[in-house]
Amino acid sequence: MARKLFKRWLPTPEKMREHPSLRIFGSLLHDPNLWHLNRRSVSLAFFLGLFIAFVPIPTQMLLAALAAIVFRANLPISVMLVWITNPITMPAIFYFTYKFGAMVMGIPPNSFHFELSWTWLAEEFTYLWRPMLLGCFLTGLLSGLVGAASIHILWRVHVIRRWRKRQESRQKP
Repeated sequence: MARKLFKRWLPTPEKMREHPSLRIFGSLLHDPNLWHLNRRSVSLAFFLGLFIAFVPIPTQMLLAALAAIVFRANLPISVMLVWITNPITMPAIFYFTYKFGAMVMGIPPNSFHFELSWTWLAEEFTYLWRPMLLGCFLTGLLSGLVGAASIHILWRVHVIRRWRKRQESRQKP
């Protein structure tokens, strides 16, 4: 089930190799380890994808692809998971990470009015960046660890259930 489920939802290696933003990796994308669907590869891809989803930079897909190549995790899963933070969810997620970072640092969160302008970035962001980056790092680390552990455990439970079912069917005449 686990492998079949992932195969149903994931794009093919050929489709991923043709993606315009991933072409820069060239022959590195031909490593078969990037496409394996096993417990280690998928768990690691969940960790990398969820962690990088909380990195507040615009090139998250490239960073996730690079991390998957370096650590030999499943490339499509790690790249797809960064889309948790998309233009619709990003403001709420980064506001939460700012408040979480401020709480961890022990400073009261500032109330601010967001304005998409260079002036706002130059003036307000100087006060917000430390708690926001700390919150992003901790939230990414926590969500990555929880995601990887969950996939690892669920995969293991699924394998054990299938094994037991196979054993029971062999014992019945």
